[in-house]
Amino acid sequence: MIAIPALLLPFLIRGAVVGGVATATEVSTIGVAYTIAIGLVIYRQFDWRRIYPMLVDTATLSGAILLIIGGATAMAWALTQSGFSNALVAFMVGLPGGRWSFLAVSIVVFAVLGSVLEGIPAMVLFGPLLFPAAHELGVAELHYAVVVILAMGVGLFAPPFGLGYYAACIIGRVSPEVGLRRIWPYLGALTVGVIIVALVPWLSIGLVPAP
Repeated sequence: MIAIPALLLPFLIRGAVVGGVATATEVSTIGVAYTIAIGLVIYRQFDWRRIYPMLVDTATLSGAILLIIGGATAMAWALTQSGFSNALVAFMVGLPGGRWSFLAVSIVVFAVLGSVLEGIPAMVLFGPLLFPAAHELGVAELHYAVVVILAMGVGLFAPPFGLGYYAACIIGRVSPEVGLRRIWPYLGALTVGVIIVALVPWLSIGLVPAP
């Protein structure tokens, strides 16, 4: 009974997102406000003096992450202006081996893009160009989308440029050099998962009802 107010938090977050009250990012504010409220009113174990240090830590953490994302956005703008995206798509479509070589190169390309770019700029840059190419080569759009997202997830945590890797180190207060010793088995498991999903389209589209 005592834990019920705290256990309601995940349901509050899910309800706010599903109900359209807030986005997945905005709902974090609701979660923080709810936590402070029940800490003060119900559990009465929340010390007001903790708020200022917490706000300082949050501001410094957000600033570090935004600096990383800002660098990725600048990289995306540079790639857009250089015409690199069009040249890369032309190269990938022209590869011998059909859809399998296209999928293999897509995994490598989006792993690299996920490492040096933030997810949304990468998808805006290459999505409209690569998805029609995948369709022409006989790759289902949903299957290709799943492969691309998983590949970007690998790149997101791949040193030495992975944005997610450095953000995780900042949040966990772990030195990136120390984290390097632990990240490789995780990345290996992710890579194997991407390859399996790419080779077995049923894992992506097998349970999707036919139109």
